[in-house]
Amino acid sequence: MEVLNNYQRKKLDESNDEEFYSDPKFVYHLDSNFRQNLSDLYEREIDNNSIVLDLMSSWDSYLPKGKKYKKVFGHGLNKQELERNKIFDSYWIQNFNLSQQIPLDEESVDYCLMVAAWQYLQYPENLTKEIARILSREGKIIIAFSNRAFWHKAPNIWTSSTEEERVKYVRKVLISNGFNEPKIIKKFTEPALNIFNFLNKDPFYCLIATREELT
Repeated sequence: MEVLNNYQRKKLDESNDEEFYSDPKFVYHLDSNFRQNLSDLYEREIDNNSIVLDLMSSWDSYLPKGKKYKKVFGHGLNKQELERNKIFDSYWIQNFNLSQQIPLDEESVDYCLMVAAWQYLQYPENLTKEIARILSREGKIIIAFSNRAFWHKAPNIWTSSTEEERVKYVRKVLISNGFNEPKIIKKFTEPALNIFNFLNKDPFYCLIATREELT
């Protein structure tokens, strides 16, 4: 079911996303506090010997090193970044704002991860339905984000919303397109004082949902 209108899908820079991501960005876009929260959550949520799909990924997936994975698939837009991500068994390149079909079989993935990625989707409804299709019956989608983005590449629905509205928006797309009511996690850390100024820590937002059972 569609949630966004045409205006909400538009973004400031409508050029092909593949051009923007053509140069690798070997940097962390989220602070160490956020990354630790995410790895800790994966440690709790992801079972050993699972098949994991990391969508819209980069050179690091933040997956706990101590876990055993049956297989880890990667997806993204920059080949050099994906090649450096050593946890991937395989990966592919695809622009989800042009095509939302995922080239995997039904019920073939146990966990689908999206980190600092949802904010760039112009057609999240179609992609969400595809994720529901490929997830196993007990499978989960885990969506994590903060308050950072390449703002010119994020659609209006994201740039014009408050942080709380973004959580509600992701929730609405999920429950409208094949998922149960998500578990919502929010973590905020007090800013740390250094000799120059207050350093704000990235807020941590996460939605975890299982797919609806088909009747």
